[in-house]
Amino acid sequence: MAYLDNIAVFVRVVELGNLSAAGRDMRISPAVASNRIKELEKHLGVRLFNRTTRQLMPTEHGNVFYSGAKQVLEAITEAEAAVSALSGQPRGTIRVTAPLGLGRRLVASGIPEFHDKYPDIEVRLRLSDHNVDILKEGLDVAFRLGVIEDSSLRMRGIMECERVLVAAPKYLEKRGEPESANELIGKKHDCLMLRYPGSREYFWTLETPNGPTKFEVHGPFDSDDGDVLTGWALAGRGIINKPRFEVEPFIRDQRLKIILPQTPPTPVQFAAVYPHKKLQDPKVRLLLDFMAERCHKLIKDILAGK
Repeated sequence: MAYLDNIAVFVRVVELGNLSAAGRDMRISPAVASNRIKELEKHLGVRLFNRTTRQLMPTEHGNVFYSGAKQVLEAITEAEAAVSALSGQPRGTIRVTAPLGLGRRLVASGIPEFHDKYPDIEVRLRLSDHNVDILKEGLDVAFRLGVIEDSSLRMRGIMECERVLVAAPKYLEKRGEPESANELIGKKHDCLMLRYPGSREYFWTLETPNGPTKFEVHGPFDSDDGDVLTGWALAGRGIINKPRFEVEPFIRDQRLKIILPQTPPTPVQFAAVYPHKKLQDPKVRLLLDFMAERCHKLIKDILAGK
């Protein structure tokens, strides 16, 4: 079992790029993670990593071993899933990722309830507005808003979410309320954008009489955290494009106002994506069923003002 633990640590170090991240993910100290890598290298008689001050990069031997080690761990996971399906007692760990705002509001709040229902299942949640590569980083499920383009993943749609353009009354008093989508560009409105490495959202797609149309809007600053954008909008610093459920409380208390309702942003798909093999795992299927039902209800309640 110790050898298998060493292999598991090695695989997570390769996927996450450093010992500290792998240790946090596996709930062991960096020192323990380092010792397990050393034990594995001693057993194999080769060096598995080239070490720098910031990152561990697999050697040629490391890359070869990773390929086989990953298959071994996946085979064990599939075997455990098959046993769980037969016994009716799913157990193990699920690694989940979600965007920051959506993750805090909808996903994170449901995990304790899920664990109460299935106490033998551990959930490790990672929140990030970055486009996380779940295959590369060894994650099981990603909740996402937007177009899913990776054909190597399967998708379970949860619901289509209305989007709105909103701004604070303070901003609209200062800059004027745009009367058409073209004024966003023509009058150089401050449009606050979600940007991060690999982001595709450098424009807004609005529903116009001519169909969905892209507008290359601009603003004085942007962020890789959607909640930061909401904070800036509330402070009167610009216009944001958000799923309505995220800003509905601020619309209701009139801290934000919907603008251009005649040309709203195109809706966004809220979905869960996962590797093809993962749906065979009962614990993953249970999490998807639980979260899909819960998130659907929560979003409806938010929009209804409950």
